[in-house]
Amino acid sequence: MSSAKQESFRNNFKLLTLHSGILQGSFNSTVNMLRSRTGGRAAQEVFEKISVGKADEKKQSLQRLARHSADVTFAGEFISRKGVELLVQRVENGQESGENLAYTLTAFLELMDHGIVSWDILSPSFVKRVAGYVNNKSTHTDATVLQKSLAILESITLNSNELYQNVSQETTFNNLIPHLKMSNAEVQQNCIALMNALCLRAPEERRKKLNEQLSSKEVRSVLLEKVVRSSNIGQEMAHQLYVFQQLTFNLLEARMMTTLDETTRGQVITGISDLRKLAFDTDHEQQPARGRPAERLQEDNKKLGFTDTINPTNDFKDVPPGMLVLDNMIYFAKNHTENYTKTVLENSCRADEHACPFINTCIHLMKMLCEILKVGEQPAETGQEFYPMFFTCDNAFEEFFCICVQLLNKTWKEMRARISKEDYGLVMATVKEQITRTLNDRPLSMDNFKTKIFGLSYNKIVQLREQERLEKAEWDIQAKPVLELREHLKPSIIELIKQQRLSSLVDGQQFNRFTPRGRIKDKYWYCRLSPNNKVLHFGDIDGNQQPPIEALPNKLQVSEIRGLVTGKDCPHMKEARKGQGQIALAFSIMHDPTLDEEARNFVAPNTHVFNIWTDGINALLGNDMTSEEAKNDMETLLGMEIRLRLLDTENVPIPQKPPPIPNPPNNYDFYYDFH
Repeated sequence: MSSAKQESFRNNFKLLTLHSGILQGSFNSTVNMLRSRTGGRAAQEVFEKISVGKADEKKQSLQRLARHSADVTFAGEFISRKGVELLVQRVENGQESGENLAYTLTAFLELMDHGIVSWDILSPSFVKRVAGYVNNKSTHTDATVLQKSLAILESITLNSNELYQNVSQETTFNNLIPHLKMSNAEVQQNCIALMNALCLRAPEERRKKLNEQLSSKEVRSVLLEKVVRSSNIGQEMAHQLYVFQQLTFNLLEARMMTTLDETTRGQVITGISDLRKLAFDTDHEQQPARGRPAERLQEDNKKLGFTDTINPTNDFKDVPPGMLVLDNMIYFAKNHTENYTKTVLENSCRADEHACPFINTCIHLMKMLCEILKVGEQPAETGQEFYPMFFTCDNAFEEFFCICVQLLNKTWKEMRARISKEDYGLVMATVKEQITRTLNDRPLSMDNFKTKIFGLSYNKIVQLREQERLEKAEWDIQAKPVLELREHLKPSIIELIKQQRLSSLVDGQQFNRFTPRGRIKDKYWYCRLSPNNKVLHFGDIDGNQQPPIEALPNKLQVSEIRGLVTGKDCPHMKEARKGQGQIALAFSIMHDPTLDEEARNFVAPNTHVFNIWTDGINALLGNDMTSEEAKNDMETLLGMEIRLRLLDTENVPIPQKPPPIPNPPNNYDFYYDFH
């Protein structure tokens, strides 16, 4: 083909592509216009029949409204006709009951979840009316009405500072506890969510009272029996239990951040005196006749493991752990006196270099436990990790501490540690590994936790580390031939990882729905890639589903994707508060601005899904896969492939350099004379 014909062909192709893009944009605009007109007519019809229709027409219209309010186009049209105000008025006036009320509250919640209308438009009388449905102790209360009422009160609590006071006054924990005893999982879930919301948004003056209710034995016992021990805990229920548990851990923050000062010095001195008495069964302050009491006090302080034996109160200056460690040591000494005495006296009888200083190690242990349980941190939006054992007994954290103290002393002996910075670090790292490994097994009770963690000895930890090291197969071979082999194999391994990522996108993933205000509870959508890797299909779903690609109504052409952004750069994370866990899991696909939205926004449920999807999208765009998981997969697969290739070289040393090539001969006149 001549150059002139090639140029003509390229120009015609560009014009065709441009024309196709214009037609596609025109088609999308036409579809949106038709949807808007259809939604407008339907919204007007529903609005009129709810306002002035007959009883049957009202019921059918409310049912229709509840069914279609999740559609953003329909919702926008209905809201623009003052539809939300109409529903609020009917609830305030008590015009609805039974099924009609259930439809009304369902539709109202769906409409508000779009974020078009502010929660601040509601009145105290509306809050009082909805709270009345929650406080109604009748056994005949409609479960849907109760569930939606709880969800509405939770949303008001989280989204309206002005109405928080009204919700907290109208709704008490005592009125919520009976609903936790119900067998309806959705009611239980919304009940816990409302409790969590009331505590999360509580002003300083109400926080103490709510914290006492949150940690009460009655609430804990009901949650344990009716929820935690349930065999069917869904994702949202797991999240609410995680938030509840995190809030109870955060009750420890005040004492954790309380430092030694003039107001606390007296209680510290009293606490130290109690620890000394319970350990040695003496009271030197009341026995001046025995002589040289100051020296005896210093000797006892040394046996207890104080760093400053002259003025031991100075050991409690650091925050964290502040006064929290003293509180827990006193609890251990008073409630497990035999174990406490045994721990202290065992160490006081050892040689100084092998003694495990009780006070000093407890301070470091408490700091570690607060880090593991994230005391003082706000609950993550997508967190689901809760530990059933903390619901099984009173003073759960204190009992947890007591077990860990005994574990620390046991591990110190097994490791034959000395009082040195190096050994200190090794022992604390081992204890942390023992605790985190056992917590990951989710023990069902404190006794179960104690049995498991005491069975995880130092020797067992060493065996597990070695096993994991071998399984991980970290190749530390730096021989040049092996490095060259790695480079030769890399392209095929990258292609393999790329195909795995694309295969995961084809399988699809469920995502939470998010607005700039945060996660929308119980709202999910699904996204999956077409088998030919050219189109992303997505749409809303109910609960845990894996819909076929035909059931997902929305499409996004891969060719229309302009780029991928993550974290704070995402459009839906611009207003997110710093420190929120979902920012690290957020990513957005930026696409052609002629479409409905400039970006398709995601928040992954966990880091694994985030890595898989961002790698997959980068692969679609022809970019490098940059996640840590992609790098780890690369190392694992390369290591396995290299091991297979080197099986025949077992016990054969691989030289760092290839053997030298001999010099060429002087001539090539080689021949054999057979005669």
